[in-house]
Amino acid sequence: MSAANKPVAVVVGATSKWQSDGRNTKLAHGKAVDDSHLPVGVRWGVGGAIAQKFAKEGFFVVLTTRNAANAAAMEKAIVEQGGECAVVELDLVSRESISRAFATVRERCGDPDVLVYNAGYLEGRDLPPDKELLEHVPVEILETAQHIAVRGPFLVAQEVLPAMRKRGAGTFLISNNASSLRGRKRMTGQSLYYPRVMMRTLAQVLTEEYSEHGVHVANVVIDGLIDSPGTRALPRAQKNPEVVMNPMKIAEAFWYLHTQDKSCWTHELQLTPFATSPSY
Repeated sequence: MSAANKPVAVVVGATSKWQSDGRNTKLAHGKAVDDSHLPVGVRWGVGGAIAQKFAKEGFFVVLTTRNAANAAAMEKAIVEQGGECAVVELDLVSRESISRAFATVRERCGDPDVLVYNAGYLEGRDLPPDKELLEHVPVEILETAQHIAVRGPFLVAQEVLPAMRKRGAGTFLISNNASSLRGRKRMTGQSLYYPRVMMRTLAQVLTEEYSEHGVHVANVVIDGLIDSPGTRALPRAQKNPEVVMNPMKIAEAFWYLHTQDKSCWTHELQLTPFATSPSY
């Protein structure tokens, strides 16, 4: 419980690389884009939508991001909606940063009741068309992908699962993508996503280890292009808006997983555009 006697939800990766001034938005469009015309629920992608959903449901929400300034507008939006939140800086590449961040969370808010691991990365997206094969991928790109997709959730789990186990309750949800289901060739403009297979496996292992202690762990496969300022401006999103997934609908799915009765827990949920298409 937080100081305000609210349950605590931590969203790791609360901001989006596709938000108006996100790294991928600038990479794809060469500049930041205007998001003033967009619904507040989609301005920060999946992480922002999940944070807003849990805040509306009465949680004290902790937004983690590498740079606190990235989450300032989202923090303001949540407060304006009547919610409560805090921003904590966390760099998943650094074990020390992860430890400091969760020490801060425990000191300021208490042990998390819900942890949503929503970290994304763009390593590999800037490789040119003639560098698609594995032989051309710098090992540094692989190492960063492994930090975010494998080592990061492992270390975060070590920070939050002991208290959940002792309490006999808790939710640990991972947002993933279709590359976690099978290995595929990396196409031009795509991140190096095959380490996400191990992210999915980690969720399966944690399900087996911690479900008997009352902790619900699930891997959520988001199979499609997610609506956000940067993605909405892409030609393919403008040409086929029906294939773009609404992050507010995705957030509803995460909330559903958290509220499930123990008798119907699932270790995996797959979301497709047909179930989450936005209304344009």
